[in-house]
Amino acid sequence: MTPTSILWLILALGTGGAAGYGSRILIAKKRTHSIESKIQSRTEEHEQELKKLRKDAEADAEHIVEKARTEATEIRKSASLLEETTIKREKDLERRIQEFEQDRAELRIKADKVKQLYQDVEAMKSEKLEKLQEVANMSQEEAKKALMDDVEDQSQTDLMDQIERLEGARKDHLVEKAKNIMVLAMQRYSQEQAAEFTTSNVALPSDEVKGKIIGKEGRNIRTLENLTGVQVIIDDTPDSIVLSCFDPIRRNIAKLAIERLIEDGRIQPARIEEFVAKAKESINQKIKEAGEAALYDTGITGIDPKLTFILGRLRFRTSYGQNVLMHSIEVAHLAGAIAAELGANVQIAKMGGLFHDVGKALDHEVEGTHVEIGRTLLDKYKVKHEVIQAMQSHHEEYPYETIESRIVQVADALSASRPGARRDSVDNYIKRLGELEAISNRFDGVDRTYAINAGREIRVFVTPYRVSDLEAKKLARDIAMRIEEELNYPGEIKVTLIRETRIIDYAR
Repeated sequence: MTPTSILWLILALGTGGAAGYGSRILIAKKRTHSIESKIQSRTEEHEQELKKLRKDAEADAEHIVEKARTEATEIRKSASLLEETTIKREKDLERRIQEFEQDRAELRIKADKVKQLYQDVEAMKSEKLEKLQEVANMSQEEAKKALMDDVEDQSQTDLMDQIERLEGARKDHLVEKAKNIMVLAMQRYSQEQAAEFTTSNVALPSDEVKGKIIGKEGRNIRTLENLTGVQVIIDDTPDSIVLSCFDPIRRNIAKLAIERLIEDGRIQPARIEEFVAKAKESINQKIKEAGEAALYDTGITGIDPKLTFILGRLRFRTSYGQNVLMHSIEVAHLAGAIAAELGANVQIAKMGGLFHDVGKALDHEVEGTHVEIGRTLLDKYKVKHEVIQAMQSHHEEYPYETIESRIVQVADALSASRPGARRDSVDNYIKRLGELEAISNRFDGVDRTYAINAGREIRVFVTPYRVSDLEAKKLARDIAMRIEEELNYPGEIKVTLIRETRIIDYAR
């Protein structure tokens, strides 16, 4: 290579290097200018956003300040109003305190005057009383008692007369209204009715015997009804009369007494009392035999005779139309069979089943549920505690403590739930009549009470020497009011209160 070529090469390289360097400088300047432009643009954008944020912040601050000013104004107004109210109340309180003090001072003065007047009156009263005692020759207590007795007697007489007048007027109105209601009911409703087992028929040899049973002016039939508590219904049915009473024991006593009177032929009050007494003895014997037969049938021994008699009373007791004694025997056999299959105590299960309803024999006479009455009876006559545990849970009133208690409950349910075993209406009906008698028996002076005429009437016999004629009227009214308060029943219930005076003397 020649020197000239080398020189040209060097020049070319230098020129190219210079050109490249210049280009790089130009490119760098352009980039720098572009970056500066972007930075400036971004800076301007940030400044605009900052201005906007500042304006928004100033607007929010101004809104907050305005709101705070408004709230402060309201608070100042409320405080001012509260202060005015407080000041007003303080002024009213001070005024009232002053008025109270003035009134108290005036009352103190008046009290002193009244006290002085009272002392003067007492002195005058004492003086007058001394003079009256001297004139009347009676002490103050004696005069007061005499005056109160006269006022009480006169007030009671006037009150009873007024009650009788009002009852007479009300009775006429109620009779007319009852007729209208009955006619309307017969027009709008009709349904078959089933006879309940609360009546008994007595066959008569002839219709002439009906006159003897009624007696002169009805004295025979009244005596019979009074002694037995049974209503004797004599209608047009040939050769028979009907005895109506919810208590089967009373009904059977009356039926037996009438049958024996018909056989004897001499029907008069004295003979009626005699035959009713004999009929009661006969029925009591049947009750005893029924209890003994139930024990024999179930194979239970060692029972107190008094408890056996109470058990026999269940022969004349029904529950939902089911004979309670037959039901108890059935429960005893079922409980024994179940206990034998389960390996439980057969004897305890049988006794629990037989005595589970024994309280129903006395539930019309003793307060409490039949379970509580039964537990008391069994405990009284020293029956095993295991038997009481077995019978007390059949209505889930007590927890099941033994397997025999569950067995008795199951057996009771089996006996009661079989088809045709019970009728709800009979038991509810008898329970209502029992409650009706119990209400009257709670009154002082009542000797005995009988619910008759299907519960539409009760006859209350009072002790003559404890209840006077005037008190008898008031007592009848009180019984009627108590029945209205405690019982729910259709129609009305007639309360007949009987106060009989019987005088006995002897000719020797």
